[in-house]
Amino acid sequence: MFATVNWVAIAVATVVSMGIGAAWYSALAKPWIAANGFSEEQIKSVEANDTPVIYVFAALSHLVMAFVLTGIIFHAGAMTLANGLLTGFLVWLGFVLTSMTVNHRFQFKPWSLTAIDSGHYLVVLLAQGAIIGWFGM
Repeated sequence: MFATVNWVAIAVATVVSMGIGAAWYSALAKPWIAANGFSEEQIKSVEANDTPVIYVFAALSHLVMAFVLTGIIFHAGAMTLANGLLTGFLVWLGFVLTSMTVNHRFQFKPWSLTAIDSGHYLVVLLAQGAIIGWFGM
């Protein structure tokens, strides 16, 4: 599998994931900030966008996510758009939604934060799965 990885698909999936995050959290910035219960200092930092290292970690994380999703889709069957979408959804349902739900409940965060954050990763994993499945190996 590793010899035939489509690095173009992984790169495109990573870039698209970053774009989804930018659009998602730009549109939902105020409810996301409120749901997190940020301090005034944290809000100013978010608004000033003075934390560029976070974007490096986000890009690397999305790259790893796309690479691992490629392996899961490969092992699940044919590299198709439909299989990519299904695999992305199942990964989201089984790992992302469940993990965020548990973490946010123990952190006493509101359900709105779980909806915003897990919704973002649902869209990301569906997009990554579609791109990887469509591009194939």
